[in-house]
Amino acid sequence: MQNWSDIHLRLSREYKEKGLEPKKLQTLALSAYLLGRDSECTELFERAHLAFLEINKRKEAIRCAFWLGLILLNDGEKSRGGGWIARGERLLSEFGEMQHAERGLFLIPMALSALYSGQVENAYRLFKKALTIGHQYADVDLRLLGRLGCGQSKIHIGKITEGVKLLDELMISLSIENIYPIAVGITYCAVIETFRKIWDLQRAQEWTLALTRWCESQPEMVPFRGQCLVRRAEVIQLHGEWRLALEEAKKACIRLVGPPGEPAAGEAFYRKAELYRLLGDFQRAEEGYRDAGKWGKNAQPGLALLRLSQGQIRLALTSIKNVLLEAKDIKNRAEILPAFVHILLVSKKFDEAHEAVQELDYIAGELNVPYLQAMNFHCKGQLYYEANEHKKSLENLQKAVEIWNAQHLPYEAAKTKEIKGKVYLKLDDRDNAAIHLDSAKWTFEQLGASPDLHRLSKLRLSQRIQENYGLTLRELQVLKSVVGGKTNKVIAAELFISDRTVDRHVSNIFNKLGVSSRVEAATCALKNNLLD
Repeated sequence: MQNWSDIHLRLSREYKEKGLEPKKLQTLALSAYLLGRDSECTELFERAHLAFLEINKRKEAIRCAFWLGLILLNDGEKSRGGGWIARGERLLSEFGEMQHAERGLFLIPMALSALYSGQVENAYRLFKKALTIGHQYADVDLRLLGRLGCGQSKIHIGKITEGVKLLDELMISLSIENIYPIAVGITYCAVIETFRKIWDLQRAQEWTLALTRWCESQPEMVPFRGQCLVRRAEVIQLHGEWRLALEEAKKACIRLVGPPGEPAAGEAFYRKAELYRLLGDFQRAEEGYRDAGKWGKNAQPGLALLRLSQGQIRLALTSIKNVLLEAKDIKNRAEILPAFVHILLVSKKFDEAHEAVQELDYIAGELNVPYLQAMNFHCKGQLYYEANEHKKSLENLQKAVEIWNAQHLPYEAAKTKEIKGKVYLKLDDRDNAAIHLDSAKWTFEQLGASPDLHRLSKLRLSQRIQENYGLTLRELQVLKSVVGGKTNKVIAAELFISDRTVDRHVSNIFNKLGVSSRVEAATCALKNNLLD
């Protein structure tokens, strides 16, 4: 991998001293982009474009126009970005009928425009044509972007299995082919966002980790842009590092509202608001939801859940009902339905809750991803709990817990365990009730989930505190994987942390347990039921 900081420093000095030939000027522009020097990057690409034209290297000049246009469009500068794309297309037309790979590149912006405007079939046709041209001229960048667009288009029209297959193949292309770094970054972020939209959080996590490793291998490179900044914070949140996720969300807000401002800023403010809500800082949460709305992001279902936490049940129900009426796409409805079910049950609207659970069950079957399957089981268990169908409730809740644990999602598991504890209370099984409620309480304490702790304090039974040797939630997650015989590298991938962080956690575990090997740690964990 390249050290882009060194390259930028060396070429900048050379540029100031004696100027640069167009190829080196383009490399300097690329290094500026990868280091987050956006205004410098655009200026240098412009100069490289003109320099290539001066020596009559039109294909290279056209490529500069394409990458510059794509960068600006991704940054939300539609006029400038569109202008550079138009300039590149004009230069292409001056080539006459001569065929070359650059013609395929300029199909990509056309296809993206069609995709975003809902003309998905037309978008797929253009992406497919670009992919064909990429194969014809052995252009790895064009093949990558064409296949990416084809995969996204397939998913948009509901052919999710076919689309996912195309996107999965991109991971191999990125690892074995010499692809232009701008195309690499765009692909990572686009795939992460696509998988998030269909709730395939496991794949979104894998791609986020791959992007992190790609960036860590290149010193001082700006790792995440646009939606990727927000998705990174979301993945960290899901795995139980709420404070770290909040810091990442704050950084995303600062970066994305900077000139010219990006639409993804709304997502960043929403993520920040969600974390404040979960942590119990309702005033900051409300401010975050308002800021999200200013940047074009619908603040639901988070705002409705905030109102519910504030005791404004009727307002919560009214607002989430209205937003669900507006949501037509099943992926968007999947975002809202779990909160809708919860608010309906709190409002004692059991018939409506039953209908909402049926719809969620259908969507979970259509999208067929673990997160939605677990959420579906959770909502069914919650509904059966309210209906006093204890056996069905426990069966569904246990299925949800198993998936949450397999996906390493501690908060979701704790919320489900809380309902299991309440079921056992109805059955007058105080031992099992105490076990599940105490387990949920411990996780809420580790996360800093103040509203959940406040609610649970009214239910929790006195129970012997199990000795856990002072291990934190993250250390217990690592210990569970150690007991399962997994290597540090595998654990890092599963928990979305670096290999070095896993090493530190394993060392802390050894010290707290008073052991010196993984075998001894596993033996101690099993002997003392630390993972129960």
